[in-house]
Amino acid sequence: MYDKLDQTLEKYHELSLLVSDPAVISDQTLWQKHIKEMGEMEPIVNKYREYKKAKADLGGTKQLLSEGGMDEELRELAKEELSGLEDKIEILSKELQLLLLPKDPNDEKNVILEVRAGTGGDEAALFGSDLLRMYMRYAERHGWKTEAIEINDTGIGGVKEAVMLIKGKGAYSRLKFESGAHRVQRVPDTEAQGRIHTSAATVAVLPEAEEVDIDINPEELEITTCRAGGAGGQHVNKTESAIRITHIPTGIVTACQNERSQVQNRAMAMRMLRSKLIEIKEREHLAEISDIKGDQKAIEWGSQIRSYVFMPYTLAKDHRTGFEVGNIQAVMDGEIDGFINAYLKHLTIEG
Repeated sequence: MYDKLDQTLEKYHELSLLVSDPAVISDQTLWQKHIKEMGEMEPIVNKYREYKKAKADLGGTKQLLSEGGMDEELRELAKEELSGLEDKIEILSKELQLLLLPKDPNDEKNVILEVRAGTGGDEAALFGSDLLRMYMRYAERHGWKTEAIEINDTGIGGVKEAVMLIKGKGAYSRLKFESGAHRVQRVPDTEAQGRIHTSAATVAVLPEAEEVDIDINPEELEITTCRAGGAGGQHVNKTESAIRITHIPTGIVTACQNERSQVQNRAMAMRMLRSKLIEIKEREHLAEISDIKGDQKAIEWGSQIRSYVFMPYTLAKDHRTGFEVGNIQAVMDGEIDGFINAYLKHLTIEG
């Protein structure tokens, strides 16, 4: 890893000299290319420089301790500094491992997030609503914007299905590993006798696709319109603005009803369809189509990526990494970076 980091640092230094060269500056296309490359390398370079400084400070502190001649108070301070530097170096090393993970071309794209209630009836729908709120709060923490595409609610605060667009730099890079089954164990608000229920919901995270990313044959689409449901006033009640698109070869269905016009809803539904088709294309496996469609049969006990336990104790645990948090309320309020970082580290180790 450190040979690669040294090469990156050397390359960055070469580029910094090039972008100051008048001959390069006069060629704006070439100059912009070098500036962009430097920008992509900068987080790694800055972190590696911080790591190298910490290593140098560690070496200096060890040298002082080995030489002796210090009074006891200074010696204790040096030992404390040594311990702090060792901890810092370990953290920086892990952060560098994350930064060196292969770059996904979709990482900087917006996210289409889908949450669907699974096993558990009304409680599963209530949990689905809680998951949706969790991701919205997470987006707020990162300064991202959220936009509802479609919400099929139960009327008692739950959602059978919800689709949300999350707009922000790096949204897909952070959320892409949240796809999968999520399980909850708690006493539902709908439970009068205080019994603990277990239910599940699925989350699907897709990078938002642009029209240029994939060609779709219009003859392979079945498009229907209907009146939008739910709250929305007279516009919802009087116009057939909701759009439902079925991609006949795969059976994938997308729908949108939250925009005010049929044209806007159709455009959003097509964006969702493109994202799902690209996901299938990238996986190159037809068996994954049912997952992309959100087939509820895929939700099986033991298949969940994460569990959220409210009773008889509080715990949120990721089953892929073993990472767990006791403050379940903080997790439901959007503090999920610990799970995401743990999984990224897991990928680094596995890789």
